[in-house]
Amino acid sequence: MSETATKKPVISREKMYLTILAPVVTEKATGLAEQHQVTFKVPLSATKPEIKASVEGLFGVTVLSVNTILTKGKTKRVRGREGQRSDWKKAIVRLAEGQSIDLTTGLA
Repeated sequence: MSETATKKPVISREKMYLTILAPVVTEKATGLAEQHQVTFKVPLSATKPEIKASVEGLFGVTVLSVNTILTKGKTKRVRGREGQRSDWKKAIVRLAEGQSIDLTTGLA
């Protein structure tokens, strides 16, 4: 492995809070918790190394992998006029064995 591949990005605490916007709480995301995976809503510009560093810094856990999904906004109609919901990105973070994040407590 090259030296740049193992280097973690150094980001500020403020950037960590801006990278992890909110947890995704759906039936599917809750089911992934049994497999040591947590789902977060992140900005469209967030990269996988930034997401990994943010989760490790904010929650104090070891992240094994990060998968991202770009979700396109749906077209909706309100009173006969079409509108477009915003696109958003979600990150599925796989944690090390035996580690978990309790989303109900929030961040300190």
